[in-house]
Amino acid sequence: MAKYKIGWMPGDGVGVDVMDATRIVLDKLGFDAEYVPGDIGWEFWKTEANPLPDRTIEMLNNVDAALFGAITSLPKEEAEAALIPELRGTGKVYRSPIVRLRQEFNLRTNLRPCKAYSGNPLNFKDGLDMVVFRQNTEGLYMGVEWHPLPQEVRDVMKRTHPAQMRVLEETANEDIAVSTRIFTRKGCQQIVRDAFEYARKFGYKTVTVVEKPNVVRETSGLMVREARKIAKDYPGIDLWETNIDAMCMWLIKNPEQYGVMVSSNMFGDILSDLCAQLVGGLGFACSGNIGDKVAVFEPSHGSAPKYVGMNKVNPIAMILSAKMMLDYLGEIDMAKKLEGAVAAVIAEGKVRTYDMGGTSTTTAMAEAIAAKC
Repeated sequence: MAKYKIGWMPGDGVGVDVMDATRIVLDKLGFDAEYVPGDIGWEFWKTEANPLPDRTIEMLNNVDAALFGAITSLPKEEAEAALIPELRGTGKVYRSPIVRLRQEFNLRTNLRPCKAYSGNPLNFKDGLDMVVFRQNTEGLYMGVEWHPLPQEVRDVMKRTHPAQMRVLEETANEDIAVSTRIFTRKGCQQIVRDAFEYARKFGYKTVTVVEKPNVVRETSGLMVREARKIAKDYPGIDLWETNIDAMCMWLIKNPEQYGVMVSSNMFGDILSDLCAQLVGGLGFACSGNIGDKVAVFEPSHGSAPKYVGMNKVNPIAMILSAKMMLDYLGEIDMAKKLEGAVAAVIAEGKVRTYDMGGTSTTTAMAEAIAAKC
C-alpha cells in the first residue's frame, strides 16, 4: 500500500503535459504515492455543465494532497455557447472550478514563492527570493455578483450610499453590473498570521501588507488594521504597508527589498504574477492552495491552448508546485533534492525550453531534472 494518496487533476490544455513531466521527476525521486485521477475542467463543462463534478469533490475528500495542472475559462456567453446542444438554454452558468475548489474545501491560503534561480536568463535580478500570501476564498473572487442589478439591491445601495448612487440615477438596472468585495476579520487575521509565521520560520525580516485602504476603506482598511494588531506578536519582523499600485512600481524599482508580502484575493493575484515575471515568468511560478484538511498545488500559468500537444511549455512551475506538496507532506529531504535538481539544471543551462531561449521539450526538461535527482 502506498504511503500517500495524491489527487491527480491534469485539467485542460498543457496541464496534461506539465503533469506528465512532473510524474517523471516524482517517480525518479521514489515518491511513494497512489495517484487518484480527478475530472476537472473545460471538457466536463461542455458535456456535463459542471467543470468540477461531484465525483472529483468526493475524491478530494479522501486524499492527502492533490496536484492540479491548468484550467481553461471563458466569459459567460462563450461558455454557454460551448455546451453540447441539449445543455444550452438550461440556465447553467460557468463558474471557475479552481475558485469553487478553493471555497468548497476552504483552501484559504494561497502561497506563491517567487525565487530567482542562478543562471536563469529571464531573471530580472539575481538573488530575488519573494513569497506572496494571497487570501484565497474571499474578496472579489467570491462570486457574489449581479447583472442586471436587482431592484432590491439598488434600493439598499441608494439608501446607504445616496451620494455615490446619484451618478447612476439615469442608468437602468439592466445596464448595471455589480461585483462585491467581501472581507471577514477572520479571513484577514488568518492570512496575515500565516505570512508572519512563514517569515519567522524562514528568517524573513519584513512582512509587507499590500492593499488600498486610502480608497477601498472598509475592506482594505480591515486587512491593514488586523495586520497592525498581529504584527505586535512578532517582534523582530517589521510590518510594512504599501498600496497595490505603488507596490507594482516599487517591485520594478527595488524588488530585492521585499521578502514576504500578503494581500487580498485579487490584489494578491496581480501581485504574484508580477513577482513571477521578475524571476522568469509563469513558467517558474508555483503555488499552493492550503486548507485545514487538504491542499491543492498548481502552477500559476493557464492552459495555453495554442501549445497543446506540442510538448513545448516549461514544466518547472508544475515541478516546483510538486516540491511544495512534498514540503506540505513533511517530505523535507525529498523536497530539497527536487529543488536542488531544478536549480542545477537551470544553472547548467544545457536544457532550456522556448521561454528560456532554448528548444528543449517539456519532456526533456523533466528528464534533465530527474537525472539530477
